[in-house]
Amino acid sequence: MKRLILLDSHAILHRAYHALPDFATSKGEPTGALYGLSTMILSAVEQLKPDYIVAAYDLPKPTHRHVAYKDYKAGRAKTDDALVSQILRSREIFECLSIPIYDLEGFEADDMLGTIVELTRKDWQKDKGLEIIIASGDMDTLQLVSGERVRVYTLKKGIKDMIIYDEKGVVERYGFGPALLPDYKGLRGDPSDNIVGIKGIGDKTATTLITKFGSIEEIYKKLRNNKEDFIEAGLTPRVIELLEKGQDDAEFSKVLATIRRDAPIDFKLPEKKWKDAVDVDKAAALFTALEFRTMAIKLKNALGREVLAADGPSASLADATLSEAPVDMSDADGNKLKEALIMLFLVDSNRTDPEPNDLIEYTRAKTFNDAYGILEATLEQKGAKKVYEDIEKPLIPILDKMKEDGVKIDVKYLEKLGTEYRKELETLEKSIHSMAGVEFNIASPKQLGEILFVKLGLKPTKGRQKKTAGGALSTKESELEKLSEEHPIIGEILKYRELAKLLGTYIETIPKLADENGRVHPTSIQTGAATGRMATKDPSIQNIPNRSDLGRRIRNAFIAEKGWKLLAFDYSQIELRIAAFLSKDDKFIDIFRRGEDVHAAVAAQVFGVPVESVTKTMRNQAKVINFGVMYGMGVTALQKNMGVDRKAAQKFYNEYFEKFHGLAGYLDAVKADAARKGYTETFFGRRRYFEGLKSKLPFIRAAAERMAINAPIQGTEADIVKLAMIRIQKYLEDKKLTDKARILMQIHDEIVIEAKDEVARTIVPDIKEIMEGIISPKDIYGITIAAEAKMGENWGEMEKI
Repeated sequence: MKRLILLDSHAILHRAYHALPDFATSKGEPTGALYGLSTMILSAVEQLKPDYIVAAYDLPKPTHRHVAYKDYKAGRAKTDDALVSQILRSREIFECLSIPIYDLEGFEADDMLGTIVELTRKDWQKDKGLEIIIASGDMDTLQLVSGERVRVYTLKKGIKDMIIYDEKGVVERYGFGPALLPDYKGLRGDPSDNIVGIKGIGDKTATTLITKFGSIEEIYKKLRNNKEDFIEAGLTPRVIELLEKGQDDAEFSKVLATIRRDAPIDFKLPEKKWKDAVDVDKAAALFTALEFRTMAIKLKNALGREVLAADGPSASLADATLSEAPVDMSDADGNKLKEALIMLFLVDSNRTDPEPNDLIEYTRAKTFNDAYGILEATLEQKGAKKVYEDIEKPLIPILDKMKEDGVKIDVKYLEKLGTEYRKELETLEKSIHSMAGVEFNIASPKQLGEILFVKLGLKPTKGRQKKTAGGALSTKESELEKLSEEHPIIGEILKYRELAKLLGTYIETIPKLADENGRVHPTSIQTGAATGRMATKDPSIQNIPNRSDLGRRIRNAFIAEKGWKLLAFDYSQIELRIAAFLSKDDKFIDIFRRGEDVHAAVAAQVFGVPVESVTKTMRNQAKVINFGVMYGMGVTALQKNMGVDRKAAQKFYNEYFEKFHGLAGYLDAVKADAARKGYTETFFGRRRYFEGLKSKLPFIRAAAERMAINAPIQGTEADIVKLAMIRIQKYLEDKKLTDKARILMQIHDEIVIEAKDEVARTIVPDIKEIMEGIISPKDIYGITIAAEAKMGENWGEMEKI
C-alpha cells in the first residue's frame, strides 16, 4: 500500500511560530517557524514512512469564504512580519526536499487538502492502493478523516507531541464522526475564524444536538416534525427557541466551516517517491544558511541513509562521525576541544554553546588539529586573542572544579516547601473555580480563555489584547497582566502559574539531581550568551527567580556544609557604572564619584529638583529609563513601563537625553560603529557580531540595533565577572586556601563562595578588594566598580558584612 502525507503548511508554520522561542540566525533572520516546520516534516517522515509528500498553502488574497462573508476571520490579528518572512522562505524548504506545493487564489490550504482527498478516492476504491495522512497544526482537517484511508497527524502540544486521529479517534474525542464536524461548528461557531454559529449554544449543547439528532439539516427536519423529542433529550425551551431563531446562522456557519473538495486543481502523485527525489545537497546548504545545526542529521535518519552535502560549509551538517568520509577527531581531547569551542565562540559570537560539528562547519577542516590551528589564526585576525588568553582560557579549569565540587542542597527543606506550595495550589484552585463559578482546567489556555473572555467577559482597559495563531485571545502572563485590575481572578491565576512553575521546574526537580552527599553539580556554560555571559544547566541555577518571595524561598535550599558558610559577592549597579565610564558622560561620572543614589540623582536632574525633594515615583521613573535606555528602549516602551501617557513619556525621554547628552552621543556612536564594522566591542576587546544590521527587513535591523546598544555594556560586565573569578581563584591558591574556600556558583553579577567558618570572615575584605580592583578607578574617571558582601548558612538568608 502506498502512503501519501499531505502537509497543511500554514497551520504548521503558525503553530510552530507561537510554540517556539524567537529563534534567529546570526544575521537576524527569524527561523522559529521554519525550524518547527522542518522538524515536523522529518519527524512525520521518520514515524510514518511515506512514499509521497505534498504541501498545501494559503495565499494572502481573499478566499471564497471572504466573498460570502466579509467578516470571515475578521478577529485575527495582523500576521507578524517575522512570521510573514518565514512563510515566504518556507517554500524553499519544500523545494529542497522535493515536495510539490498546491495553492490556488480564492481557496484555503484546507480546500487543497480536501480536494486531493476527494481526487484520490477512486484509487482507494479501486485497489486500496493509497493511504493518506494529513499533517496539520489545527483540528479543522479532522472532518476529512475517513475510515482507514484518511487520517490526521496533528500536534497535541508544542511541535513534538503528536497524535494520529482515525475515525474512531474522532468519535472518542467529539462523540460523533468526522462528517458531522462542520455541523458542530455550525451550531457552536468558531471564534478563531469568526464563524458565529448560534449565539448561546456552546460545546455541550451542540454535542447533545448532534449525537441525538444528527446533522443540522436533520436537526431542523426533526424540530419541525416533533419538538417533544428535543424536550425529552433534555434541551430547555430556551435552547429550542435559539435553534428556531438561529437556523439561517447555523446553516450559513456550516457552509463556512465545511472544507471544499472541488477546487479546480490538477493533482497527480509525484513521479518519484519522496526519498528518491530529495535534493540532499540543496537541503544541507539551506539548513546551513538557516543555522539548523542538527537538521541534516535528522534528514539522514528520515532517509535511512548517509547524507553527503556538497563541498563547503554545508558538508559539516552531515555529522562528522556519521558521514562516509569522517573528520579525524582523534586529537580532540577534552581540554583542547573545550579550548577550540571557546575560540570559535569568540570569533563568531552568535554560535553560543557550540558543538563539535560547528568547528568543522566554520573551519571546513578535515582534522580537529587543522580546525584548532585555523581558529588560533582567526583569533589573531579578529583581535580576540587577548580576551581568550586573559579571560576565557584561564576560566576553563575553574568551571570544571565548580562542577566537580557542586553545591549542597537541603532536600528535606525542598520537600517541606513542596508540600506547602502544593497545598497553596489547591487553595488557589478552589478560589479560582469559585470566582469563575465553574470547575475547569486552569492549565488549559483554551478553557481559561473561555472563562475569562466569554463567561466573565473581561476586556483590557489599557493596551490591546493579543491573540494566538488560531485567533483566540491570548492567556500569556504578559496579556493577563493587562487585565489585572479588571477582576481579582487574574491575580489568583498568575499566582497559581508561578507556584506551578516553581514546583515543576525547581522544587520537585532539583532533589533528583543531588548525589549521595546531597550536592548538585550544575554545568556552567562558558559560552552561554552572545554577550559573554555564562549560563547554567542541570540545574539552571541562574534562572531561579529572585523577584518574588515565592521564588526567593527556593534559594534557602542551597546551603553550606556543616562548619562552613556561604559568602555572596555582588557587584552593585554595575551596568550603570559601566555605562558611565564607557560614555564618558560628565554628569553620570560625577554621580558615581560622589557615591550618590544614581536613580535619585538622575531624577533630580531630569525633574529639576534638589535630590532631597525627589519622590519615590520620580525615583522609580528614573530607574525605568536608566536601565531601559541601555536596552534600546524607545518612547512607546518607556510610556508602558512608566505608566504615563505618550506626551509625558516623550517629555521625560527628551529631558533625560538633554541632561545626559554624553550618554546620548555614546549610544548613537555605538549604533553607527556597529553598522559600519558589523560588531561592537567591550572595554576589554570582546567582540559581538551583528549581521542583522545589514538586513533588508526593517524589524530585523531594528532588533539588531537594540541589541548592539547594550552589547558593550553587558559584555564588559561579563568580562569583569569572569576576571573576578579568575583572580579570586588565584588568591585562594596563592594563600593556600583551596581546601578551606571554593567558588561554588556564578549568577549574573554575583559570585558565591563556600568557606570554612575559620576563614569565612577573614577572606571577605580581600575578595571584595579583588573584585573592585578588576579595573582601576584611575582608568575609568574615578569610578569604583563597587561590590557588596553577604554571609549566611544558606543562599536565601544572608546578611551584609
